[in-house]
Amino acid sequence: MTIQLNHTIVAAHDKEASARFLADMLGLEVSPPFGPFAPVEIPNGVTLDYMDTPGDITPQHYAFLVSESDFDTIFARIRRAGLTYWADPAHSRPGEINHNDGGRGTYFDDPNGHNLEIITRPYGSGG
Repeated sequence: MTIQLNHTIVAAHDKEASARFLADMLGLEVSPPFGPFAPVEIPNGVTLDYMDTPGDITPQHYAFLVSESDFDTIFARIRRAGLTYWADPAHSRPGEINHNDGGRGTYFDDPNGHNLEIITRPYGSGG
């Protein structure tokens, strides 16, 4: 059986600004609008489809596996933007990165409070 995640909808108060934030941080492009969505395609073919949502937004977690060099580039963008970042998902270790499984990782929030994570090694991969 072949199963792959194709897309997911991401709630946003301003879909264009939120899609642009993710694209800018990860060095990607915002794709042309598709229906009510502002899509950002990740290189593995999964699309995050931002959609305007009124009212409260329940924060979600989105983790991105990146290369060591991409981590350096993205982390530099996070710091240049003056974003707070954390070594842990509970946000108890601000201004730090982690070294889980022999790699590097950090968490930062998007404009809607979604918890974004970049990691260089999949969890449980050892190291």
